[in-house]
Amino acid sequence: MENNNTSFTRAEESGNVWLSQENARNTGLTDYGITPTVLDSEAEVGQAMLNELFETARAKTGDINIALLGGRGAQALHRLLGELAKTSQYDELLDRLNVFTQDALAPMSMDNGFSFVRDFERILGPDFFKKIKSFTPMQTDTADLEAGLIAYLNKLESLGGLDIFFIGHGPEENEASHLAYIKPYSGAKSHHVAGVIPISSSILEHHISKFKAGGSAVSEQNEAECRAAQYILTLGPAAILQAKKVVQSVVDADSAPAKVQTYANVLNTRLSADSEEALQQLNANPGLWIRLHPNTKSFVLPNLGL
Repeated sequence: MENNNTSFTRAEESGNVWLSQENARNTGLTDYGITPTVLDSEAEVGQAMLNELFETARAKTGDINIALLGGRGAQALHRLLGELAKTSQYDELLDRLNVFTQDALAPMSMDNGFSFVRDFERILGPDFFKKIKSFTPMQTDTADLEAGLIAYLNKLESLGGLDIFFIGHGPEENEASHLAYIKPYSGAKSHHVAGVIPISSSILEHHISKFKAGGSAVSEQNEAECRAAQYILTLGPAAILQAKKVVQSVVDADSAPAKVQTYANVLNTRLSADSEEALQQLNANPGLWIRLHPNTKSFVLPNLGL
């Protein structure tokens, strides 16, 4: 998977490929902590996420660049956006949106029911996609996954990066967690903007189970193709840390009870003041990367036990 693009440098660690911007600024490892907002229902979480989009729209002019969260975490938000798109009241806002996906399993056909693209289309609806300015998914059906990912990153960079990174929280073994699909011990560092990493059985099972729990229309053929996927395409720590705002939602602890402890670990683990030790903590538990962003909102339900 070679490319001739000079905007990004490539690093490989234990089979994990990470792409970095050559002119990327050094990002400090300041731990800002995380303060969850506990809301009573998934609908309230969706409304809170939508309010963050409204706030960004009021605060800036021109385009708004967002990364959609796949799976269960943002379905309430997506239903609200789909309803807004059926009216003309918010057409001016929708016309400003450049929408990106943040992760994907590959290789896999783009019309697979376990693809985030199909899930977004199902819930957001056709009116939403007709009215937004652009939609850029990660390509999962190309022979050169890295080249496809670089084309995606070049578009994101040309638009000025993300205004809002809508993000979730995924459980991992040993009470660790992932953000986007940055998995433990994948070697992700603060300057890595995106990666192509080997798939793990835990992430694959998590992906399939959350799509089924979320009501996705999938077939046995879809599942067989999904289980044959070899790589995860994911935005990396740099994309998270350079976003102007990070909006997290965790709503499915009932169907994914491991999140009760894995979220608590992110909430209560202070990162070491020693940079090398902090990097080891982040590598072991990538869910901790969210603690390094100074403008984070984390909307959760009472089922996290907070």
